[in-house]
Amino acid sequence: MKDHYSALGLSPSATLADVKKAYRQQAALHHPDRNPGVGAAARFRLVQTAYEVLSDPDKRQAYDDNRQRNLLDSPIDTARVIWQDYFNRII
Repeated sequence: MKDHYSALGLSPSATLADVKKAYRQQAALHHPDRNPGVGAAARFRLVQTAYEVLSDPDKRQAYDDNRQRNLLDSPIDTARVIWQDYFNRII
């Protein structure tokens, strides 16, 4: 499962306004008409998919529930991510 929040550079606590703003920025950056790079089209599709999920309240809730379940399936990885995030904020 791809992390839609990281695709848009957001945290899970982002508001709908944050999601829209991040989508516009990422879409402008990776749009194939503006960015002739090799991976731009694939990155643009990833950003579009992330926006479709995170901008719809029902889809976002289902995604968050599934994401939480997947995080709890691997407690070691979950703990590692939590601690890395914590230390990154402190440093």
